[in-house]
Amino acid sequence: MSVSEFDRPTRRIAALQGAPGVAIQNVLAGFAQRLARGGLRVAGVVEISRCNDAGACKSLSVKDIVSGETFSISQNLGAGSQACNLDPGGLAKACALVEQAVAAGADVVVLSKFGKLEAARGGLCDAFRAAMLADVPVITTVSQHVTEDWNSFAGPLAEFIDASVEALDAWWDMRRGHDMVSSPAGEARIYQ
Repeated sequence: MSVSEFDRPTRRIAALQGAPGVAIQNVLAGFAQRLARGGLRVAGVVEISRCNDAGACKSLSVKDIVSGETFSISQNLGAGSQACNLDPGGLAKACALVEQAVAAGADVVVLSKFGKLEAARGGLCDAFRAAMLADVPVITTVSQHVTEDWNSFAGPLAEFIDASVEALDAWWDMRRGHDMVSSPAGEARIYQ
């Protein structure tokens, strides 16, 4: 790795884009599992979707990476409803667990997405803020529809990467290399 790669501004947040929702959540879940197997304290949630072939999602949940607990983030609005059935209460419970894990010393946070609720400063926004304030790396996805809101929220702390295992590995390797080189002697955080 050249010195110039370490001169590049370091981004603490990887925002994945460019794949369908289920595929991108699988990338996040698999990456979180690999980091945890490597000994890192991984906090966060991934989305579990039970969408039909037409893309209609009436049953969404998020799964806490640490406990494995699943929280429904859908509410039953009745037969024939076309309204958004997202349940902010389920996300609030999941968000609180992530905030607790960050406070307990998480090494990395994986958050299912920055979407409509987060753009309105709800949903998982407090989990994002907790990780950012603790200077913990974050891996998430960002809906194309809220890219402008995301840029206003995360600014120079984040960079977009392709929603692939290879791109995420490359970002993590750069993160790990930067943290090991830029930390004072004896204080290097080693990411597996």
